Amino acid sequence: MQLKESGEMYLETIYVLSQKSSYVRAIDVGEKMGYSKPSVSRAVGLLKEGGYITVGTDGSLNLTALGKEIASKTYERHTVLTKLFTKLGVSLDTAAADACKIEHVISDETFVALKEHLNSLK
Repeated sequence: MQLKESGEMYLETIYVLSQKSSYVRAIDVGEKMGYSKPSVSRAVGLLKEGGYITVGTDGSLNLTALGKEIASKTYERHTVLTKLFTKLGVSLDTAAADACKIEHVISDETFVALKEHLNSLK
């Protein structure tokens, strides 16, 4: 199953929420992303079918190894791009919004180069 941008966003959100709490529910994801229950329910079903998450008997959402790999990669791209853009003088809100769009389409090669450049600025 090819994961689309929206799927990556859901995985990233589950990942971020799981860093704060070991118990992540669909309702938590919906609140964080501003999506309705039916939208989240459909996405959860697709992510479960694709092998990206599991759903516990208590309703908790858990990333599989594959889901965690994609989520952490997406989150790293988001944070690195946001930092880079703010270093360039872009406001934090704009930097985060732009990073959110770019994180899904940037090549690995370009991302690594940008990450290395950011590290050289420190």
